Amino acid sequence: MENKRRRLFVDIETYSSVDITKAGAFKYIESPDFEILLIAYAWDDGPVNVLEMLRADYYGNPIDFDESVYDELQDVEAALLDPKVVKVAHNSAFERAAFTRHLGEDMPPEQWEDTMIMAAYNGLPMSLDAAGAALQLPEQKMKEGKALINYFCKPCKPTITNKGRTRNYPKHAPEKWATFCEYCRRDVEVTQTIYYRLASYPVTDFERQVWALDARINERGVLVDIELARAAIAVDEAFKADHLDELAKLTGLDNPNSVSQLKDWLEGVGLSCESLNKASVADLKKAATDPTTRRVLELRSLLGKTSTKKYEAMVNAAGADSRIRSIAQYYGAGRTGRWAGRLVQLQNLPQNHLDDIGTVREIVRAQDLELLEMLYDSVPDVLSQLIRTALVAKPGHTFLVSDYAAIEARVIAYLAGEQWRLDVFAQGGDIYCSSASQMFKVPVVKHGVNGHLRQKGKVAELACGYGGGVAALKAFGADKMGLTEAEMQDIVDQWGAAPPSIPKHWRAVEQGAKRALAKPGQWVMVLRPDHLPGTPDCVVKYRKDADALRCLLPSGRILTYWGARLDSDGSICFMGQNQTTRKWEKTGTWGGKLVENIVQAFARDCLAVAMVKLDAAGYGIVFHVHDEVVIEAPDGSRWQDAAAIMGEPIDWAPGLLLRGDGYETKFYMKD
Repeated sequence: MENKRRRLFVDIETYSSVDITKAGAFKYIESPDFEILLIAYAWDDGPVNVLEMLRADYYGNPIDFDESVYDELQDVEAALLDPKVVKVAHNSAFERAAFTRHLGEDMPPEQWEDTMIMAAYNGLPMSLDAAGAALQLPEQKMKEGKALINYFCKPCKPTITNKGRTRNYPKHAPEKWATFCEYCRRDVEVTQTIYYRLASYPVTDFERQVWALDARINERGVLVDIELARAAIAVDEAFKADHLDELAKLTGLDNPNSVSQLKDWLEGVGLSCESLNKASVADLKKAATDPTTRRVLELRSLLGKTSTKKYEAMVNAAGADSRIRSIAQYYGAGRTGRWAGRLVQLQNLPQNHLDDIGTVREIVRAQDLELLEMLYDSVPDVLSQLIRTALVAKPGHTFLVSDYAAIEARVIAYLAGEQWRLDVFAQGGDIYCSSASQMFKVPVVKHGVNGHLRQKGKVAELACGYGGGVAALKAFGADKMGLTEAEMQDIVDQWGAAPPSIPKHWRAVEQGAKRALAKPGQWVMVLRPDHLPGTPDCVVKYRKDADALRCLLPSGRILTYWGARLDSDGSICFMGQNQTTRKWEKTGTWGGKLVENIVQAFARDCLAVAMVKLDAAGYGIVFHVHDEVVIEAPDGSRWQDAAAIMGEPIDWAPGLLLRGDGYETKFYMKD
């Protein structure tokens, strides 16, 4: 019956003086001058119509809609509010927020479908133009779009030529406006094509529930301590001004912040360098012999630390109620379906290890730079550690922070059938301590005997669990712990010997994927290397269809490797978006990487189940980071209650031992 419901495909073009790239969609739409310029729409796979929606002409006079246009608009608006009509858009969060502002009515996400999410679910790029190009559609998103959006959708700079106007209207460039209307029409046509092209692999019912919850969380947003954020920016500016002034006096340079000028100065005192990056400055400080040069390099090191960009992002994105919204992108990580950060990028916040952090916050709020410099060696480091604490619970509420304990280590042990690791979890042990004990042949206790080795055990778990070597250990910071390459290689070797079932699992998954590629149309089961009582033998299933290699997870969700095939050397390759260049290109993979995708996707699905349960129990999630959920709850609420829900068994993962940890806090921090 679902497929027989009418679908309204829709795309809009809008105007606002707010920079959406810095402030996000909600603040953009909140602007008093926000308005919808064009609405392009189509019913099902029918033709696309475009409605011009300007409230006033370029003289500021109200526009009277033609009666037929008005009736057409009334029909579209009625359909948008009709729960029996399925609304479809690409990146529907924007359309929903815009129509909520336009109509003054809530746009429930449950009534919408999103081709951006369908594309990501099918292993394709999320943007409309990149998804269309990857699918090699006969009609693509128009290239002129960016220039037209800059012309009509943003304020313009007043000049003599444009007679001092600050905004462009259709009558200023009728031909451009006609092309803009066609551009909006084309977007709906591409959206229609993508929708029906991918309809055979729709988002599952449970994932639609998760997606709708994600939309509500993004709309709820999280409160920012704007006073603290602005004070931190002011302190940083004052700190830099003072130290640049000192640097100028010591060097005599006109612009001591200039890399080329400072390099020339250093050469004048006998220190030559290729660059002034963090590592180079540290080496130069060791080589410097006189106090002045050492102080110059120390100042350069301090000034090179960026500590306020996230504060600036918070201030830019905060709405009238000081809450930031749309900070998580559902399915932002295409390989696994994990969330990605947006605007403030909460996924990579610095940790905080300051004592009496509440007092430090008040010193910064008072903008007392002198006291900060008396108490701490590095003001930028202090400001960096306080970034988390700028996210605060609203009055009368507290944050309940709950996360999964060692979720990836639990999942990979569960999938591979690694019994000794599962025994550690069953006995309430710490896997990172146990792993370190195995590697270094000494007892390791968290915050106790040999506790310093725990972090090395954790790094080894994260780096080696998917077949990583020395390079992977370095990526997780092993070299910064003082480990030599020889020691790192020894860790890799010892880790690989400790869990024999996990390397077996890499090979089993790779073989399963290859068998599926060799037998299109057949589901190939991947079995556990070692059977665990009370758990299913089959871990995942692979199947190759005309478009992609599909990996069916225990949750019922599917991971997609578009255009997957066996390369000339027998390895697995597929088409994917390069995470650095954003180009759609051939990508290689192997068993360890496939297992990494499965484990992270499995852990992500555990988090999704927990979020749905927490929401059903009345917990207001304001954001989540990796495997951690942050809830804004009335004062007196207990984190243990939320953590208990996270630790509940999951029906599609029988035998998996989950545990939720957590704490309560008035401002966000790392416990």
